[in-house]
Amino acid sequence: MPHTLLVPFDGSPLSKRALEYAVDEYDDVSIVVLHVIDPNDPGYSSAVDVDVRTEPLHGSDAWYDRAHEVEAQLFDEARELIGDIDGEVTTESTVGDPAREIVDYADAHDIDEIVIGSHGRSEASRTLLGSVAELVVRRSPVSVSVVRGSETR
Repeated sequence: MPHTLLVPFDGSPLSKRALEYAVDEYDDVSIVVLHVIDPNDPGYSSAVDVDVRTEPLHGSDAWYDRAHEVEAQLFDEARELIGDIDGEVTTESTVGDPAREIVDYADAHDIDEIVIGSHGRSEASRTLLGSVAELVVRRSPVSVSVVRGSETR
């Protein structure tokens, strides 16, 4: 049975690096690409350019419709990055706090490992800004591989 990886994906350069790492480092793997729509983030937690001044009212049905449109674009991009692999690729979506949703998904499904991107922020910055990757590492019921970016903030 193949190893099943959960790769949170928001379209950011670090989520792309994490996905590429998962594809490059593992053979005979199944990958679950998870996108979390964060209702507390007007930009849908994505790296897609969003001008919140012209977007639908935050939290409205139109806002969620737009979030799902962005999500579809992200999943297309993820599939393109993955290309052909020897395993299965699935895309999943959820709504909520990203760290909590990632951990809950791994706990509720047959996930062997989480591969997540991280900015590698300094201690002070992490305290002020929080870090989805750090929370996932601390709370995850499975192993977590953290793919770090080259920049430190």
